[in-house]
Amino acid sequence: MSKGNVLVGQSGGPTSVINSSLAGVIDAAMKTSGVGRVFGMRFGIEGVLGDYLIDLGSESPQVLSGLRSTPGSALGSSRLKLKDEHFPEVLKQLKKYDIRYYFMIGGNDTMDTIHRVTKYANENGHEMVGVGVPKTVDNDLHGTDHTPGYPSAARYVALSVLQAGVLARDMQKVDQFVIFQSIGRSAGWLPAAAACARTSPDLPPHLLLLPERSFDQTAFLKAVAEAHKNYGFVSIVCGEGITNRDGSPVSVSQTKDKFGNVEFGAMGGTSAAMMLHRMISDEFGWRGEFQVTESLPMCAADRGVKLDFDEAFACGQQAVKLATQGVGGVMVTMNRRNKPGEKYEIDFGTISLSEVANHERPMPDNYITTDGFGVTQAFLDYVNPLVGELPTYVQLAAKQAKA
Repeated sequence: MSKGNVLVGQSGGPTSVINSSLAGVIDAAMKTSGVGRVFGMRFGIEGVLGDYLIDLGSESPQVLSGLRSTPGSALGSSRLKLKDEHFPEVLKQLKKYDIRYYFMIGGNDTMDTIHRVTKYANENGHEMVGVGVPKTVDNDLHGTDHTPGYPSAARYVALSVLQAGVLARDMQKVDQFVIFQSIGRSAGWLPAAAACARTSPDLPPHLLLLPERSFDQTAFLKAVAEAHKNYGFVSIVCGEGITNRDGSPVSVSQTKDKFGNVEFGAMGGTSAAMMLHRMISDEFGWRGEFQVTESLPMCAADRGVKLDFDEAFACGQQAVKLATQGVGGVMVTMNRRNKPGEKYEIDFGTISLSEVANHERPMPDNYITTDGFGVTQAFLDYVNPLVGELPTYVQLAAKQAKA
């Protein structure tokens, strides 16, 4: 590779640590010989099409350092799906700014964008290396142990369910049930993380509804009745993308984005939590509440996991290392050295962009209990090192006084 400039962008939904990955790319690129200027896409690929690139090298050291702990997507994000007619203009801008190293931080659709752009550029005489930096709170990227952003979002879910569970337990004479809905589309990694909060059988969450298992209303209501009988109230955690046996969303959402993904939080739709609330109220006549956090787990830096921030930064640096060694067409991966339950350590690896773009990673069957309403110890061994230690709250012995 001849000396050239770097272009980096962010795409899709943010995470609490996506800017730490950006900081990793910038830091490594600015310290690597053979690399020229470092540009950022303003609002993802739309910034390339609109000729709006940011000169990241002109940012102050304080700002670049501060990215490591700043939520949101500092460059601005986009969900634009590239069409064939876009590519000539993209190539024009790549040539204009002499982009030879191309990085994007994102999920499946983002990896597909990198693959298509670099392929088009190279086939049309513009030598360029593209490397993907993994990102998604959903944790459904193929080929990596987990994605930067998932540990912090998983901790957000676990803490929310833990603390809301204390409230629900104490308010059980007012509200007999509570439903917490997690983002995650068709993967159950995030709602499953709520199980970290359950350190004894009576503690929430009592029931998990994961997209990997079809929703059965009869079995669900039976499980709700049993949990209420045992604990005096019911704590339920559901994934936004749970579906009925025929594949239809429980949320009854029909809105899709430009990539064909169902938008469960779209205006006019009814969330899965709302539908479950209606089923329980109709069946038992109970009062209850539902909690739909939407994008909050994506930006809650105050609940972020240090491990997550550090790994996100390291993934950005690893991407630059690979690209400047001439390794392109890949996404950075993290691979656990030891089995879940043993000492947690990772090594970096790679997987081809085309393989990531065409596969999603649901939770494996051995992570989900036979009845489909919980997770196994194998999942807890996997997720606990990522979430970290949770606080412990006390409960009154509540011995009835005698006169």
